[in-house]
Amino acid sequence: MKNYVIVGGVAGGATAAARLRRRDEDAHIVIIERGPHVSFANCGLPYHIGEVITERDDLFVSTPKDLHDKLNIDVRTRQEVVAIDRQAKEVEIRDLKEERLYTLSYDKLLLSPGARPFVPPIPGVDAGGVFTLRNVADMDRIKRRIDAEEIGDAIIVGGGFIGLEMADNLAQRGLQVTVVEMLDQVMSSLDYEMATILHRHLREQGIRLELGDALVAIEAGTEKQLKVFLASSRTMETDLVILALGVRPESGLAEDAGLDLGKKGHIVVNEFMQTSDRDIYAVGDAVQVTDPVTGTVTAVPLAGPANRQARIAANHITGLTESYRGTMGTCIAKVFELTASCTGANSHKLEQNGIDFVSSITRSQNHVSYYPGARPQTIKLLYSPHSGELLGAQVVGHEGVDRTIDVLATALTAEMTVFDLEHLELAYAPPYGAAKDPVNIAGYVASNRLRGDTDLIQWHEIEDLDPETQGVLDVRTDVERSLGYIPGSAHIPQTELRERLDELSRDKEWIVYCAVGQRAYVVERILKQNGYRVKNLTGGWEIYSIATEEQSNLNTEHERDVEEMTSEDTVMIPALAREDQKAPVFSTANAIDLELDTCGLQCPGPIMKVYNEMREMERGQVLRVRATDPGFRRDVRAWCEQTGNTLLDLEKNNGHTIALLQKGEAVPLQGTESGTLPKGKTVVVFSADLDRALAAFVIANGAAAMGQKVTMFFTFWGLNVLRRKERIPTQKNIVEKMFGWMLPKGPDALKLSRLNMGGLGTEMMKRVMKAKNVDSLSQLLAAAQENGIKLVACQMSMDMMGIKEEELIDDVEVGGVATYIGETDKSNASLFI
Repeated sequence: MKNYVIVGGVAGGATAAARLRRRDEDAHIVIIERGPHVSFANCGLPYHIGEVITERDDLFVSTPKDLHDKLNIDVRTRQEVVAIDRQAKEVEIRDLKEERLYTLSYDKLLLSPGARPFVPPIPGVDAGGVFTLRNVADMDRIKRRIDAEEIGDAIIVGGGFIGLEMADNLAQRGLQVTVVEMLDQVMSSLDYEMATILHRHLREQGIRLELGDALVAIEAGTEKQLKVFLASSRTMETDLVILALGVRPESGLAEDAGLDLGKKGHIVVNEFMQTSDRDIYAVGDAVQVTDPVTGTVTAVPLAGPANRQARIAANHITGLTESYRGTMGTCIAKVFELTASCTGANSHKLEQNGIDFVSSITRSQNHVSYYPGARPQTIKLLYSPHSGELLGAQVVGHEGVDRTIDVLATALTAEMTVFDLEHLELAYAPPYGAAKDPVNIAGYVASNRLRGDTDLIQWHEIEDLDPETQGVLDVRTDVERSLGYIPGSAHIPQTELRERLDELSRDKEWIVYCAVGQRAYVVERILKQNGYRVKNLTGGWEIYSIATEEQSNLNTEHERDVEEMTSEDTVMIPALAREDQKAPVFSTANAIDLELDTCGLQCPGPIMKVYNEMREMERGQVLRVRATDPGFRRDVRAWCEQTGNTLLDLEKNNGHTIALLQKGEAVPLQGTESGTLPKGKTVVVFSADLDRALAAFVIANGAAAMGQKVTMFFTFWGLNVLRRKERIPTQKNIVEKMFGWMLPKGPDALKLSRLNMGGLGTEMMKRVMKAKNVDSLSQLLAAAQENGIKLVACQMSMDMMGIKEEELIDDVEVGGVATYIGETDKSNASLFI
């Protein structure tokens, strides 16, 4: 009978014991565990503190009794292995309950001691109220402190996975949380721009974020129990300090036994998890492994790898040869309403190891946008510029992130290329995904880069551009640009580009951007085929705006939180309140005059509805708005700043954004770098195509929602948009009657300019629009009239086409060129569609 002794009974140790029993029924298997518990879910500890996991016992996967009764394993808790005699093949054990020493012989010994939290050697770190979180006892101490005392706030030192999970759970308990991180970003496994998505979200959740700062001392406070000193000379008082600064391997026992250790103290093992003594195995957080992407030595303290290593070791002990393939570091964490994940190498690791790589960023919905509840995911791929081999991936988003990162981790394990991602056949139904899955789209963009269809530029390269030889082109709509843009950029909406190519110098290289990169790619292809030199800003405005804003929020006099609206939150947007004008403070005493539900609508739908509602309100009245569009949170801030209304409150609740707005006095629209612009747009509608007419009305209504005066001038085929559906008796000659028979009557009769397919494509488009809560052309036309948009029919075109004034809908003016020129003189832009 074989004697197997296992040191440590949590993830790796318990898994190894169970596998050994299944492989060897006759063996004597002993687990020696220093603590009182075995096989507990240490990843769940923060969630019991936050009372998400309400029952403490749910954290215990198995008990000593379970392991004995089900697997005949001898589990000895509160006992500690203090020495290994490799010659005699014995371990010396201290019974912590009875304070006695005894020895136990082994045929094979497996070490799974785990890791201990790193505690910096600074003054006051052992003070009461300072905690680390590694095991159930730590969890119990923290939870008792919060449950028993009136604790108002906490400081978490460290912005890694444990630190952010603790921030989430302590905030759920009602504490004001400050996260202090020595690096300039949280979650160092992510690249900087991906981490900044978390920074913004943390600030929006009320977390105080201090980056690039370090803890240097702790002492007793005056008003609160603890006073915290940072390297920046900042001091803060708090009730509770959680140290989440990473872990160090518990390798002292192995070191004393003369086993080989790595540079950072981890136990050296081979592919079978054997140490330098072939009768001693080691698994889990205490061992060093190989990174299969870089080929270098690493250590990754994660439960998944620990369990796989334990299985490999148990197999080898019992005669089954199977190699451990290394650890890629696939991980995931919940950060309030976001999920952050990664697999493989990040940019820093690839640069550190001299590995040539390129990257691209895409932003896609987790499932089709017309099915309710679609939320965005941001995906960053890192890959070889030569072969396209996938080297790493990062995903941050609201829903479906686990599925996406698991697909990418599988692709990385299989050594796939980005070209392979294009061809992955992934499950699709509207509630779960899309025909073009986010992984496929990420593969398309990366493959396009390697094929030469697109040239990408990163957000941080914008500041290094030479204005003499390079220019930046914003191809978003007017409404989008009014909410923020890259300073110094030119602006031509994508839909106008072909008619305005001569505005762009052919002597410059143009960096094009849109919201996320898709429209910019279309523009890039147009420009390149017209002889321009072009690059696409990967990740678009979404990444640029987040990555370039102030990341910490402790450096301002007032915390920049969901209640604080400043110009720093959106680039080039003026502040809500001027120095001579204080914004009113909202309290429960303020009555809510009107309620508005915009759930399901996408941009610019929610803002347009807000504008229409507030236009009818009296100054000082309060509007409560509910929206599901993720961009509404930022858009409503900018809209208030633009229009002179006041955003009193902004909160999130079960995926909904709830805003309280107070009607104010309209202020002039702030302009771009050139100064204040006239508040007006003129739109010439020349086409009777459904898609072009839709674009015209979306832009017009969006501009009207921003408080601008809009005139729409309908000429030639565009006049058909204004025709009544019903037949109106009029006096016409035969030619005029023929025109009337052949031309469409009104917005519901228009067809698509592309893919009409005899009307089938048009009907499909209308169904999709209805499912996605996109207003029909008739509804947009009615909204335009409600918004006060002036509709002007061209008299000359009416005469030429035999259209009579009585055939047009109500409230349409008839005018000529002079009317059009007069309106353009009052506008800051004239659009031809």
